[in-house]
Amino acid sequence: MVTNDNEQHKEGGLLNNLSEMLKGVLDGIVLEIISRGEIYGYEIARKLRAMGFDGIAEATVYALLLRFEKNRWVRVTKRPSEMGPPRKFYTLNEKGMEELRNFWARWNFLSDRLNKLRNDGGASG
Repeated sequence: MVTNDNEQHKEGGLLNNLSEMLKGVLDGIVLEIISRGEIYGYEIARKLRAMGFDGIAEATVYALLLRFEKNRWVRVTKRPSEMGPPRKFYTLNEKGMEELRNFWARWNFLSDRLNKLRNDGGASG
């Protein structure tokens, strides 16, 4: 049975099962956020919460950012902070932009197929 979003939120069904699906797309979501302009980790986590991804821990965001650094997808600039150690600010470099383009190509491929399946059962047309 298909329920609307409000019913799924009330029942917890959507949110309980979302984390497994989100694992496959979180890199792309964070890369897209970084592509919008220089940003630091806490601000990324705040933007995710504002988008409704309340269940994503800051530690998850920082782990992703470390992996992005290791993969050389981001430029990192350290700046002093009023509250503690210097902050790392992230921007995408060309390799990161290429990964983001690849993410959106994969997303569009998958989304197109799922929409076709949902709308017409995947019948050839």
